[in-house]
Amino acid sequence: MILPLARSSSILASVKRFQFLPLIIAVSLSSAVAQGQAPSTDPLAPTHNVKSPDQIDQEWQKSVAKYDTQRNQLLKEADRQANDGPFRPDWESLRHYEIPQWYKDAKFGIFIHWGVYSVPGAENEWYPRNMYKPKEGAYAFHLKTFGPQDQVGYKDLIPKFKAEKWDPSAWASLFKEAGARYVVPVAEHHDGFSMYDSGLSDWTAVKMGPKRDVVGDLAKAVRAEGLHFGLSSHRAEHNFFFDGGRDIRSDVNDPKYASLYGPAHQQVEGHSNGGMMDDWTYVSPAWTADWLARMTELVERYKPEIVYYDWWIGQPNFRPRVQEFDAFYYNYAVAHGYTGVVNFKNYAMDWKSAVRDFERGQLASIEPDHWQTDTSISKLSWGYIEHDQYQPPEFLVHQLIDIVSKNGNLLLNIGPKPDGTIPDEIQTTLREMGVWLKANGEAIYATTPWKVYGEGPTKVTEGAFHDQDTKPYTTGDFRFTQKGGTIYAIGMGCPASGAESTAAIHSLGSANQGSGLSIASIELIGSTEKPTWHQDADALNVKLPASSTCKYAYVLKISTKM
Repeated sequence: MILPLARSSSILASVKRFQFLPLIIAVSLSSAVAQGQAPSTDPLAPTHNVKSPDQIDQEWQKSVAKYDTQRNQLLKEADRQANDGPFRPDWESLRHYEIPQWYKDAKFGIFIHWGVYSVPGAENEWYPRNMYKPKEGAYAFHLKTFGPQDQVGYKDLIPKFKAEKWDPSAWASLFKEAGARYVVPVAEHHDGFSMYDSGLSDWTAVKMGPKRDVVGDLAKAVRAEGLHFGLSSHRAEHNFFFDGGRDIRSDVNDPKYASLYGPAHQQVEGHSNGGMMDDWTYVSPAWTADWLARMTELVERYKPEIVYYDWWIGQPNFRPRVQEFDAFYYNYAVAHGYTGVVNFKNYAMDWKSAVRDFERGQLASIEPDHWQTDTSISKLSWGYIEHDQYQPPEFLVHQLIDIVSKNGNLLLNIGPKPDGTIPDEIQTTLREMGVWLKANGEAIYATTPWKVYGEGPTKVTEGAFHDQDTKPYTTGDFRFTQKGGTIYAIGMGCPASGAESTAAIHSLGSANQGSGLSIASIELIGSTEKPTWHQDADALNVKLPASSTCKYAYVLKISTKM
């Protein structure tokens, strides 16, 4: 761990491993004074290279000190539960984790980015960060729309986030209609505003803005529809998120608002290899302790079946706390009658200890360990922005099919408006996906991959941030899933309407992966006409009825003799 500069080793030695480190008043002069400069009396004046990281961190600690008692109690509970159950807080133990069957069967979930950052309706969900960076578009937009950053800061947008038209039951009903089986709202984004009833913060949706427990109300509505409920916290990177505000005259510099803006340490990155091991940003033990306490609070208050981590928990200073939380969460879930799921990115955790997630990305082949893609209907943002561009339903249905054929789940994000309504384009897309899944869902839900994921000329570029690189599928592209003695061959390209056509599926040829396959019957899901077929060495050839209809993709249900 990196120890704060102003704390002596003797003091730290007496602090228990999971106790939040209290404020120790520094006796050293500020760096400005040490350099012969007079300290500024302007609370909004730039503080980067004026105050040390430790001084800045102490200001943040002081701003949240009134919650020390509650925080320390949560840390004690995390410590107790992490060591009371089938798991221990170490990777050797966490590697024994097994993903629950319901999650493997679910295949499709909804992610939700909704918060104060929806108010401007501009740029993207990183508006809070970029509005303090003069070279970013959000800075100019904010100046023009709301005023100078030293007069109208991010905190001043909170009263505009009212959620006055929000109906959590309507949201949950839409998600079910879309065919989703689980829902994961962002409980706190990088902006530090809690969308839940936190006992560790003044800056919450219960106390400000909507004045509702958004996470709690949505959890009730989602569970009432029979869907699984999870949540996401992106608080880890709040440690540096507002660092641009320290370079300019802004409210980020004012200690009075440190409990919202956090320490806003300067982000110091190396040559990232995806694992963040060369990220040198200042992270105090107090910050990671607070992170653990808040994560513990979320689990105890809402009992999520999924916890989604964003990328910055891979920062080296978080690793001990991540192990501690994972063991706590898995043990807590077992004690309360369920199995929890953790989603993580890149190399933030041991790959066997949870479910790997690929942001806006896919895999090129079948992965034996179950995995997940998270992506957004929006092409430009995760949160709401005006004049956005959206992925068409066909693209998302194809993406879901490809992911499922390779042993994955799709977590599809939406960005509601600040009033709580979901843009019409998003609603239409979700309903279109739901129509396809209602007709063809037996080829998706509760399936497993076949011998090969599929065939055809269209290939997927593997890895994160490549999902939009996939070219349109053709009538020669197929994806496979299976369930019991049934194989589903999903045609990714619709044949010409009103004409007979033949699907030649080469993987199912008797000289290929279909060797030894004894076919009993073949059905075209959604059609009352039986297709004719014959299998030869090269392919399974299925003649599709001229009267058959296809929207986005069609499914051939191939029953085999057991």
